[in-house]
Amino acid sequence: MAGETIAPDWEFDRFDDGSQKIHTEVQLKNYAKFLEEYTSQLKGIEDALDESIGDVWDFTLDPIALKLVPREQSSLLELIKTDNKVLNKVITVYAALCSEVKKLKYEAETKFYNGLLYYGEGVSDTSVVEGESQIQMGRFISFLQELSCFVSRCFEVVFCHRIVIHLHLMFLMCLHSPFLPTLLKSVHHNPGKFSIREEKLKPFEKLLLKLEGQLLDGMILQACVEQRFDDPAEGVSVAKNSAFAEEFAFNIRTIFTNVESKIGEPSEIDQRDKYAGVCSLFVLHFYIFRTVDKKLYKSLLDVCKKVPAVTLTANILWFPDNFLSTKVQAAAKMLDKKSLQAIKAQRDTYLLHKSQALTKDVQSYYVFVTSWMMKMEAILSRGHRSEKLAEDLNGRCNIFLQGILYAYSISTIIKTTMNMYMSMQRPMTKTSVKALCRLVELLKAVEHTFHRRSMVVADSVSHITQQLQSQALNAIGTAKRRVISDKKYSEQRLDVLSSLVLAENALNGPSTRERRLAISLALSVGTQMKTFKDEELLPLQLVLKKLDLMSELKERVRLQCDCSFLYWHRAVFPIYLDDVYDNAVDSARLHYMFTALRDCVPCMLHAKHVESCDQLLECYHEEIMDVFHEHLLDKLCKDIEKDLRLSVHTHLKLDDRNPFKVGLKDLAHFFSLKPVRFFNRFVDIKAYVTHYLDQTFYNLTTVALHDWATYSEMRNLASQRYGLSMTEAHLPSQTLEQGLDVLEIMRNIHVFVSRYLYNLNNQIFIEKASNNKHLNTINIRHIANSIRTHGTGIMNTTVNFTYQFLRKKFYIFSQFMYDEHIKSRLIKDIRFYRETKDESDQKYPFDRAEKFNRGIRKLGITPDGQSYLDQFRQLISQIGNAMGYVRMIRSGGLHCCSSAIRFVPDLEDIVNFEEMVKEEGLSEETQKAASVLDAVLGDLTSNSAEGTEYFKKLVGVFAPEFRSAKNMHLRNFYMIVPPLAVNFVEHSIGCKEKLNKKNKSGAAFTDDGFAMGVAYILKLLDQYLEFDSLHWFQAVRDKYIKEMNAVVKEQSVQATSQDEKLLQTMNLTQKRLEIYLQEFELLHFSLSSARIFFRADKTAAEEIQEKRDRGEGVNKAFSSGKGDCWAKTFWV
Repeated sequence: MAGETIAPDWEFDRFDDGSQKIHTEVQLKNYAKFLEEYTSQLKGIEDALDESIGDVWDFTLDPIALKLVPREQSSLLELIKTDNKVLNKVITVYAALCSEVKKLKYEAETKFYNGLLYYGEGVSDTSVVEGESQIQMGRFISFLQELSCFVSRCFEVVFCHRIVIHLHLMFLMCLHSPFLPTLLKSVHHNPGKFSIREEKLKPFEKLLLKLEGQLLDGMILQACVEQRFDDPAEGVSVAKNSAFAEEFAFNIRTIFTNVESKIGEPSEIDQRDKYAGVCSLFVLHFYIFRTVDKKLYKSLLDVCKKVPAVTLTANILWFPDNFLSTKVQAAAKMLDKKSLQAIKAQRDTYLLHKSQALTKDVQSYYVFVTSWMMKMEAILSRGHRSEKLAEDLNGRCNIFLQGILYAYSISTIIKTTMNMYMSMQRPMTKTSVKALCRLVELLKAVEHTFHRRSMVVADSVSHITQQLQSQALNAIGTAKRRVISDKKYSEQRLDVLSSLVLAENALNGPSTRERRLAISLALSVGTQMKTFKDEELLPLQLVLKKLDLMSELKERVRLQCDCSFLYWHRAVFPIYLDDVYDNAVDSARLHYMFTALRDCVPCMLHAKHVESCDQLLECYHEEIMDVFHEHLLDKLCKDIEKDLRLSVHTHLKLDDRNPFKVGLKDLAHFFSLKPVRFFNRFVDIKAYVTHYLDQTFYNLTTVALHDWATYSEMRNLASQRYGLSMTEAHLPSQTLEQGLDVLEIMRNIHVFVSRYLYNLNNQIFIEKASNNKHLNTINIRHIANSIRTHGTGIMNTTVNFTYQFLRKKFYIFSQFMYDEHIKSRLIKDIRFYRETKDESDQKYPFDRAEKFNRGIRKLGITPDGQSYLDQFRQLISQIGNAMGYVRMIRSGGLHCCSSAIRFVPDLEDIVNFEEMVKEEGLSEETQKAASVLDAVLGDLTSNSAEGTEYFKKLVGVFAPEFRSAKNMHLRNFYMIVPPLAVNFVEHSIGCKEKLNKKNKSGAAFTDDGFAMGVAYILKLLDQYLEFDSLHWFQAVRDKYIKEMNAVVKEQSVQATSQDEKLLQTMNLTQKRLEIYLQEFELLHFSLSSARIFFRADKTAAEEIQEKRDRGEGVNKAFSSGKGDCWAKTFWV
């Protein structure tokens, strides 16, 4: 039906109903919508990547891999097509064999080598559980079975000797054959433990014995070369084929000549591997034909002087002299023992020379590689120039190849040196370790450079391969025309021509591995009969070699820069980290080393002896990270902390900080590093140190609260000096600027009031004396922090403790006032003042107060020289300090409550959240939360208002008792205030003078507790009017002004006498009078300020009357319905 045409009738009847157009429009709309969505997704991806988009690729962040190896679907049979059928068959056979060898080589390198190498890794000897070794071997048997099949296949493929050599050496070094019998004995002893029946043990034992004989007895290579190559049934005789023997030997010599000439040269790329292949071919030739070319054998051994060992893979070293002498013993007997011993001694000489030249090699390669990197950046940064395209491509090709050559040379030095040290069990010096690690960094720098420019390199490689193919085609075309022009016909000439045609056909296409193999085989035939001139053949071989390298550029770079061998030399990592730490300026090279250590991961994935590869990876990860922490991160943290501490405490002169003497190490370079990637984890050194310092400072601050300021300063210094973004401690408020805690003061208030001095204006307590170099202070912020920590309930408790303290102090106060000596003197002074006040202008005489102060000393003094009046002054100061503390508690409570309630917009109109939530019908949990919020707000509001009542309560609780008839002796207190004032001023001046002395014991600059105590006691006794009637401070002022005027007058009289000593005495007298007057003025101001707290403007009778009036006003307001408004007005 599909092939039939539409009938004419249908064509005539068809009509357009518009459905097709509608359907088309719908599809177009859908497509447009898809494009819009896709565009927005791409835009989102671009925004997310942000600055990471560009031509430069980050090695640590590599989500997309770029493969440059060309591939095609064509098989070898399709590629090898010429008119010469015989040639096609021959080349196809060789191509198939070569292709299989490469596949076997790849399988061996990726799967079997790593499985054997990592056997037994990941499990420490001390923690092996009994039976664990048997379980590991049990897991490994299936791997050995696969390996047995692989070895059998290698035996069949004759040319696969290098793989056989590798496996042979690995089994000698990695596994030990006595282990299998031990495994079987364990199972035979206790078959029930391993859940296996005895009848199944025999087949299993046979299998293990077969594996042991084939793989574990160290006879893999021997079995391969000794296998029977002759097949009489097919009429094939290999051993007696002299032509084949001669051709075989000729090719060995030819290959060796090419290899030997390039070993050790700058252009060396894979000659050492080929050298191992030549030696294995020599051994195979000996076992097949039983003849020895003594000259070639000696030449092979002579290479050992330049190459004493070849690294086959990882840490597996191949010693050519050992190999040749053991495998070709007939030839070894021809040489004297001294020659063989000299070759072995050459290893030590080579190692010694290499270790001495390492530092020089590092310097040379450092210059070479950095210069190469700059050329790479320069040549890849500029685009292709159309007028000089061929020149540009040639330059890029050469620079790429130069990078591979450098990588090969560096890799060879590292592997050979490290593996020889390990194999020969020689100690390696730290200098050698550092030099080798530098070479590892250079190796990864080459790889990073290629990777950073992956996009440009990928673009260039395709053009370069096309150019190389064009050059090869031109050379082959020239040779082909030369062959065609020769009219002589022969089958050999026809084969040559056919091979050149095959090479041309293979070059006309992508540069795949199959095509390059076909080209190589075709030219092996095509270069016969002098088809190419000498000056043509060498350039062609060079072009094809370049084509091979450029077509597999990415793989070649990866192979040459692979550092998976470092797993077996990870003992050098601590020394390397110590070197990095000592040379912090170069800290960026850490990234290269961690990239090198990460190369082991793909190899570990092929481990078969563990239950999961993750176990092996985890062990490796922990080991490397433990070393990293111990030798760099932890040292860095400690040194940064030490530097910050010494910088903050420079005034203590704890250590010599002179950089010219102790050296200067700038550790800030570590903090400019990008996060270091290892496995799938990033280690940010800056964040790690910041976290360590944050944690340390926080923990130490919680232990020693008084050091908060020191650690805060260290945080600021860390931010300024190292650029660390430190986190604020955000400790509970109690711990910030704490000083003494409220609870501590409350429990020891008697100690507190005696050891601290109060400052009325600043509301601050200052410690009298301290054993340290600083004095502690307590201010409102400290109290507020403590209240915030312990809760507002502590305020009432503190006032209760203060009340208990005042009771005890007032008992002592009453005893002093009741003393007969004191009471009689006061009564005498009161009587004297009443009798003489009219004569003294209503002022209490200063001389009388001074006489009282001196007279008290006659009653006796304490051992430290204090009179009874001094002790009474101290008692009043302590009472005043207690009242100052209550005032500070009130202020701190208000401060705390106001901070907590500052987000409430109107304290007079707080909405009820619980009612609002119920109206909205929200959940029960929300209603409970709203209820809690209402309670908290109510508590804060009441606390912020109640703070003003403490002074009134402390006055109200003591005033009735003070004013009662039984305490009439206290009524004389107002008369002792002037002598107390004189005593206080003398004491205050003495304390202030000590501030300027070296011995500052007893020095002080404030003591407002005395004024606070006097004001409080006068309020309790209701004696403000009595004290004011003395006009004491006016009398003091008059007295000192009078004396000062007298001194000034005397100075003017004595000015003409030129008596300097007398003038100095007068100046000192005047200065002393000014100081005394100033101190009395300060006391007057302090006392006036303190009286304000206790409503000094009203007497007790006036206060009682005010309370009565207020009570009547409240009743009227509530009876008129305006109570709420009055209450608001009252609180405002």
